[in-house]
Amino acid sequence: MEVVFQLSPEIPFRVNPKPLTVSNRSRIDFCRPLSATSDSRSRNRMFVLGMGFVGGFFAEKLKEADGVVSGTCRSDSKKEEWEKKGIDLHLFSADSPEWSLLETVKDYTHLLVSIPPLADIGDPMLRNVDLVRGKLSSGNLQWLCYLSSTSVYGDYGGAWVTEDHPPNPRTQSAKLRLAAEEGWLSLGSDLGVSTHVLRLGGIYGPGRSAIDTLLKQQHLSESQLRRASRRFTSRVHVEDICQALQASIEKPSSREIYNIVDDDPAPREEVFQYALELIEKRWKRKIETKPFLYESREQSSLRGEKRVSNEHMKNKLGVKLLHPSYKSGLQSIGEKMDNPF
Repeated sequence: MEVVFQLSPEIPFRVNPKPLTVSNRSRIDFCRPLSATSDSRSRNRMFVLGMGFVGGFFAEKLKEADGVVSGTCRSDSKKEEWEKKGIDLHLFSADSPEWSLLETVKDYTHLLVSIPPLADIGDPMLRNVDLVRGKLSSGNLQWLCYLSSTSVYGDYGGAWVTEDHPPNPRTQSAKLRLAAEEGWLSLGSDLGVSTHVLRLGGIYGPGRSAIDTLLKQQHLSESQLRRASRRFTSRVHVEDICQALQASIEKPSSREIYNIVDDDPAPREEVFQYALELIEKRWKRKIETKPFLYESREQSSLRGEKRVSNEHMKNKLGVKLLHPSYKSGLQSIGEKMDNPF
């Protein structure tokens, strides 16, 4: 039977088009108590460490489905924004973490880690891994997922890479990502919970896309400049990341790694050209664009040329991409945007 989670009218989470063999014990439902007689603490509860673009998007979908969700943010202003949406957050500073937060986290059944590692420090939570292990081992945790990056693969000369290819990170940030992956996978094994690492491609979605960048007419950021001259960029729409997260909850496993990318690792300038055409077609307006600056190939090679395969995600998790190409994703974003002119 097909398992469908309708977290919002716009995003049907169709976990697997094939029959599943998931037991009732492993089926995850954030919207109802596990039994008619169970109290509120027996419901599945999601805690998101780092309510950024992806973590926040996923949390909102769970909240829309009347799920129990909380997490962390870095500022009072962000905390107030989320409270207006009905989600109470905890303030958390990655460079000086308050370990008392673990008393709250241990009461949750599901933990999504979406905090990037810090330079010279690494993953902020794993700085005190023994304390984290001790607190969570006495809690209710069933599922743990760390959001990583395809940058850990390094340079493969434009060849296709799968999860079986050995990582070879070229930058310090990618090396820290890989270390964090290994740390969370080991911690999950120690705790005996379902543990996943999702290696995400370039993330885009509503408010964060080539269309938005062109409309804002801002200079490219430093990270965007580093990606500008690459022949291939693997990317993924945030809605498909949410699909993969939901599917990984439905398919519990130990130390599983998935590449979460679309089918079309296209060059950045091709994506921006298509975004420009969509803007002109939808709003009948031409916008002034500054030429994109390209770094040298030598600098670009530090991040590595590769095309990232998503076959494992499709075959093991059964995810059917909502946006298999940047074209579908950008079309969807443009259609839902108000006229910016």
